[in-house]
Amino acid sequence: QVQLVESGGGLVQPGGSLRLSCAASGIVFHLNPMGWYRQAPGKQRDVVATISSGGSTYYADSVKGRFTISRDNAKSTAFLQMNNLKPEDTAVYYCQVSYYWGQGTQVTVSS
Repeated sequence: QVQLVESGGGLVQPGGSLRLSCAASGIVFHLNPMGWYRQAPGKQRDVVATISSGGSTYYADSVKGRFTISRDNAKSTAFLQMNNLKPEDTAVYYCQVSYYWGQGTQVTVSS
């Protein structure tokens, strides 16, 4: 049974930082690409960043230079370091490995 568990979300002021984690189990993590997605209220789920099994990365234009995606294959865990957060980053953040999704973690950026 595949499980993806996100953590690290919360409330942060504009300009602040958060680090999201996605712990995977029941899947051969190191062979799969993974991605972070987000969904704001009333909007569609959009890609934030992806990382291939080999470590190649992709970022949405809106987060380039502020967010960093990484993975620790030995721990079957992926991360999203989010710096200089903006109110428009407020959303539920989901991780995806292969075609499996986590339950999401809320990120709220507000003063």
